[in-house]
Amino acid sequence: MNFWEYLGSRHQQLLADAYQHASAVFQCMVVATVLGVLIGVAAYRSEWAGNLATTATSTVLTIPALAMIGLLVPVVGLGVAPTVTALTLYGLLPVVRNAIVGLRGVDPALVDAARGIGMSGPARLLRVELPLAWPPILTGIRVATQMLMGIAAIAAYASGPGLGNEIFRGIASLGSRNALNQVLAGTLGIIVLALLFDAAYVLIGRLTIPRGIRV
Repeated sequence: MNFWEYLGSRHQQLLADAYQHASAVFQCMVVATVLGVLIGVAAYRSEWAGNLATTATSTVLTIPALAMIGLLVPVVGLGVAPTVTALTLYGLLPVVRNAIVGLRGVDPALVDAARGIGMSGPARLLRVELPLAWPPILTGIRVATQMLMGIAAIAAYASGPGLGNEIFRGIASLGSRNALNQVLAGTLGIIVLALLFDAAYVLIGRLTIPRGIRV
């Protein structure tokens, strides 16, 4: 059975795995984005707090994905829980770092002008600082999403959802007739999903970032 015949015979399962993979990454990125921006907002005004936030989240990336999931399984069990926890933790660093950089890069004169017309601190943050910091934050989200696409495949180790199951099945049956097809289908599926997500982020950027800021 060649690769295209394999895709034809397994397309329903592959589509289901692809949907689960994309859903897991999307949901974890939503959580990581909210947490990352909140951490960035809390830390960007202080040098030591910003360094602490960046160091803490970067430390997570030094833990191998298999080790992270292995450590989480005894705590939260198999399946979706270790996948969601690990992906969310891995997705924090790019968002936190870019949120801090973006907020620190806002022109102080604009913040002073907003203060001068009577805006409160939360209003300045929501209406001036965060919109101006959005381009680097979106870049961080894009980077984190691409990273999580690959890491999510490791979730199959803990019976997690996604295309990693196809890859692991192929690796476990190396030498069999469809082993290479399974690995190739899972790998190409992840690449396609990553490209689709990135295209979506480009569209979001064009819709949400004013042309003057993009320039």
